[in-house]
Formats: sequence, structure tokens, C-alpha cells
Amino acid sequence: MSSKEKPTLGGTRIKTRKRNIAAPLDPAAFADAVVQIYLDNAGDLELVAKNLESSDLNFSRYGDTFFEVVFIGGRTQPGTVKLDEGERHPYSVIECEPKREAILPSVIYVQKILRRRPFLIKNLENVMRKMLQSLELFEENERIKLSIFTALAFSQKLSGLPPETVLQPLLKDNLVAKGLVLSFITDFFKEYLIDNSIDDLISILKRGKMEDDLLEFFPSTKRTPEAVSEHFTNAGLLPLVEYNDKKIFEVRLKEMKSTLTTQLAEEVAISEVIETVKQHVKDAKLPDIEVVRILWDVLMDAIQWSGKNQQQNANSALRQVKKWAELLNTFCTTGKLELELMYKVQVQCYEDAKLMKLFPEIVRSLYDQDVLAEDTILHWFQKGTNLKGRQNFVKSLEPFVKWLEEAEEEE
Repeated sequence: MSSKEKPTLGGTRIKTRKRNIAAPLDPAAFADAVVQIYLDNAGDLELVAKNLESSDLNFSRYGDTFFEVVFIGGRTQPGTVKLDEGERHPYSVIECEPKREAILPSVIYVQKILRRRPFLIKNLENVMRKMLQSLELFEENERIKLSIFTALAFSQKLSGLPPETVLQPLLKDNLVAKGLVLSFITDFFKEYLIDNSIDDLISILKRGKMEDDLLEFFPSTKRTPEAVSEHFTNAGLLPLVEYNDKKIFEVRLKEMKSTLTTQLAEEVAISEVIETVKQHVKDAKLPDIEVVRILWDVLMDAIQWSGKNQQQNANSALRQVKKWAELLNTFCTTGKLELELMYKVQVQCYEDAKLMKLFPEIVRSLYDQDVLAEDTILHWFQKGTNLKGRQNFVKSLEPFVKWLEEAEEEE
């Protein structure tokens, strides 16, 4: 046996790891401390901001509580906007007068706080979202104050406050049904447009994914284009009405174009296509000029163009004109509409290289099919106002115009 002794662990001390023991949450004490700073400085937001900056308050832990004090004047009960027990101050957003000059200082104050502590933007989002989702718990004048603050916050570009996280929560069914959302968003629009353009407002709505359909703000019983126009006109928001009308108009044009494209692809009878166009015109109140433009676009888009064969392209275009002449004739009912069709052909031939040399042939075909009258062609030739490629097209059309004039003299 070996005389060596086996080693032992005797006397070895094993260190135990210290655990991070989190201090218990105490939002009530934090809220009371912030309220006291408001009270000590009599609501002077400049002084309040300075005192908050020099304090050792834990904003990273109680960010939501801080903004509850800013908006409501004290800490709110969990899951609601009702005040909890504890101190409160009378200098909150809700206690201001419902005027922009009274609320703007609070927006600027919040902006200063966010510049010092940018991480608080998420807490601001949380609290604003909670308040907007609880609009029914506020009095009417309090909702107006919230709408003014929200509008000024976006107008002042409040540290990147994202519209989608603030405005989307408004679209709760119960709030929309009670008309609270429509009232809030109307006040918001009016306030925002004081300092900003309609394009700025649309940009906000797009970022908030809310610009596509203003009907979403209306109770279900009032969701008609007419109701939208009437409401916002009465509210003095004509730029918004004009934007919305244009948006609806573009959607209806797109729908008609899509329907006609499908019908042409399926080779539906011309009579059925004509009825489809008439129905769209009636339902959407589409202007005759727009109808003529769309018809020409759809007819040309339906052609299978050749990449290089110019003669094949010419034949395809002329066949299409001949085939659908009855459709064009049905809606080109005046000299003004015929001239609009000529301008449409002119612009397309100018912008599409493969059609550049086809202008006189297309015009001649439209004349042969009685879509364009002689007077219309002569007017375009002598007094046409669209300058795109005009010089070249006038020259290429000279032989045909000369033939028309000679034929007229012979008669």
C-alpha cells in the first residue's frame, strides 16, 4: 500500500452567489412625489421640468405612472383612467381649458421630458392608447382636450410619436357606435389643420393606416359617402372632403377599369360591356371625359403587343378599334368627348415608342368607324392644345387632313 494520504476538502469555503433582490414596486409613492413637485412649483411647467430633472425619481420603472400624472393629475386605478387614492394636482392636461393656447405648454413640456429621457416615448404611447380606448369615461370637454393634445403632439412632431399605436385603438366598435370616435377625430382634424396642410394630415393618417376609408370613423348607420361629405363640410373641413371625394372617385374608376378588363379578356358581348359601363357611370356618377379615357386605356391594354414587329402592332391596334367601335361610339357622344379621345390617343402614341408612328392610322380608323367626326379632326389639327408630340403628329396627319378638306370641297 502507498504511504501517501488521499487529499481532502477539509477547510475549503464555498462562496454563495448574492442574488439581486428587486425593490417592491411602489407607484403610489412615485406619483405622490411627482404631484408634490407640481404643487411646489404652482404648475409652472418650466420649473416642474427642472425639478424633475434634478430628482432621483425612477422614471424607467414608473414611466406610465408619470404620464398618468401629466394627463390626469394623479395615479389611475389599474386598467382604467379613474383616479386612484393618493395626491393629485390641478395642472394636468385634463384640467386645462379646452383651447390650444392652454394645452400647447403641456405638449412642449412633454417634449422636453422626452428629449432628456427618450425611453419614455413607449410609456407615453401606453398612456395615450389607454385614454383613447376609454373615451367614454371622459366628459365631452375632456375628450376635446385630449383631441387637441393629440393634434398638437403630432403637429409638434413629439419625439417620433407613432400614429399607428396612438390612433388605431380609437377604432373600437363600441366607441365608433356611440359617435365618440367621429367627434374626437373631427376635433383632431380641425386642430391639426390650423398649422398643417391637408397633405400633412393624410401623411399622418397613412402612417396610422387610417387614410383609406374615412367611413370607419362613422357609426354603421351613417356610413355613406354623402354622410362623410356632409359631416366634414359642416365642420369646416372642405380640404378633407375634397380629398375623400377624390379618393372615392379613384377607387370607382379603378373598379370600372378592372371590370372592363375582365370582360374584354373573357370576350363578353359588346352589348353587355356597354351596359356595364352605363351602370358604373350611373352608380358612381363618373364624368363622361373620364369614361372615354378609361375605355381607350382598357382597349389598348387588352392588345397583345409585339416587341419588334411594327406592322403587327399596327394591325392589332386597328383591329381593336374596329372591333370595339360601337363601344367608343356609345360614349363619345359630343365633339368635346371626341376631341378628348384624340388627345388620349395623341398622348399614348407620344409616350409609347411602339405606337409613335401609328397615330395617323389610328385616327383614320376611328374616322372610318364613325367614332371621330371630320370637324373634330380638323379642330385638333388647327387648334389642338396638347403639345405632347404635336409637331410630329400634325405633320404625319397632314395627308389625311388634306384628303378630308379636298373631299369636303368636292361635296
